[in-house]
Amino acid sequence: MKNEMMFEANGEQIDLAKITRLYPAALIHAGGESASVSLEWAELKAEQITLESYLLICDFDPVGEVPTNRIELRYATKEELFSVMEEIAQRFRN
Repeated sequence: MKNEMMFEANGEQIDLAKITRLYPAALIHAGGESASVSLEWAELKAEQITLESYLLICDFDPVGEVPTNRIELRYATKEELFSVMEEIAQRFRN
């Protein structure tokens, strides 16, 4: 029987039961630098930045610690990102 909490995306095997923080972000390029920012901020500053991709960030470190054990899944569109988020949410509902 397949472990219902194992999730595969972008070639990564992710144990959803071990995630301590899971959140969407946008990877942007501005002023010669790349950074991950909130989706809301990226939309507000859309005319001043270049959107590189959408991210689903999975942290595995204890809450309150600086996250060093992280997987970032990249998506070309917000729709792809939201689709994956919904798929993961379904795993937690079952």
